[in-house]
Amino acid sequence: MARGGAWMAAAAVWWMAAGAGAVWLEIAPSVTKCVSEEIQSNVVVIGDYSVLYEHHHAHPTVAVKVTSPFGDIVHKKENVSMDQFAFTTAEAGNYLACFWVDGEDRGLVVKLNLDWKIGIAAKDWDSVAKKEKIEGVELELLKLEIAVQSIHENLLLLRSKEANMRDVSEKTNARVTWLSVLSLSVCVAVSVLQLWHLQEYFRKKKLI
Repeated sequence: MARGGAWMAAAAVWWMAAGAGAVWLEIAPSVTKCVSEEIQSNVVVIGDYSVLYEHHHAHPTVAVKVTSPFGDIVHKKENVSMDQFAFTTAEAGNYLACFWVDGEDRGLVVKLNLDWKIGIAAKDWDSVAKKEKIEGVELELLKLEIAVQSIHENLLLLRSKEANMRDVSEKTNARVTWLSVLSLSVCVAVSVLQLWHLQEYFRKKKLI
């Protein structure tokens, strides 16, 4: 039982750090479907995509464009039914992969499978095992060690983002407080001027 629990915990750690996921997209004619993922800088990304043929007489194709957070195109293909994109992120942010139907069968609804692998999930562990001359339990322990490091880095990043958001919130609250004080001061000053103006008016009219 203890060994089984340890392996379940190890699997959970691996799943948390892997950053991998396969999604199915149903792309209608004249519709663009996009998938986005927030990725840190200097991270390996691999995406395999393929079109599912539901009609034997038709062979639909898609066009794909992957862009960086700054709008730079990191991958672009047209008239493909199966392909792969692979790159290493240059900056942190949301990376966007967009697909739409092109080619001669643009009137068909196309189903596309996208297998998006990030970081550890995109690593070629067979090559690592051969290079380091390890296998079995040692290889699994190495995977877990890297997974833990990845989780630790993500936690540090989240902590940094939380601190930045807290600083922004405090600055915003301070500005709102000063604006409220300024608005109140202006209202008081206007009220005093109105009272002074009314007193002068009544004195001129000899009403007081």
